[in-house]
Amino acid sequence: MDILHLVDRLEELFNESRLIPLTHNVIVDEDRMLEIIDQMRISIPEEVKKAQQVLAQRDRVLAQSQEEANRTIALAKKKGDEFVSRDAIVEAAQTRAEQIIDQARADAEAVRRDADDYIIETLGSLEAELTRLITQARNGIAKLTAEKQILLQTERETSANPEVEEFEEVEE
Repeated sequence: MDILHLVDRLEELFNESRLIPLTHNVIVDEDRMLEIIDQMRISIPEEVKKAQQVLAQRDRVLAQSQEEANRTIALAKKKGDEFVSRDAIVEAAQTRAEQIIDQARADAEAVRRDADDYIIETLGSLEAELTRLITQARNGIAKLTAEKQILLQTERETSANPEVEEFEEVEE
């Protein structure tokens, strides 16, 4: 499952949550939230696998480029051997072979740089998204913990002072 889809589901869960009156807090369905978090944990390795596949593809392209360069070199040597008697032709073939090799190396390097840039961008994006999600989860936990402590304190004060409760009931 796509990590961004899971983030959308998490946001949807938040939007569907019930607001606690007179606060900026909401009540979240714990089971649904934990299910989405578990799916995120499963999905993240898939994103890493995709990045590894890009690396493998980059290595294949580099190997193909090297193989093509080797074939070009072999072809240039073969042609050069056929024209050994003609110095001018041999020199031209060697120059052309060197140009082809240089071009193949440049192409392979460009492909490697592009693959590296894509991987860096993808992993950076994934890291930013995960950081944002972790921050949201931590903020939610901290907020709920603080609210729980306030609620417990209010309950203690109410149970310690029953006269206040009777007075409040009379006012209603």
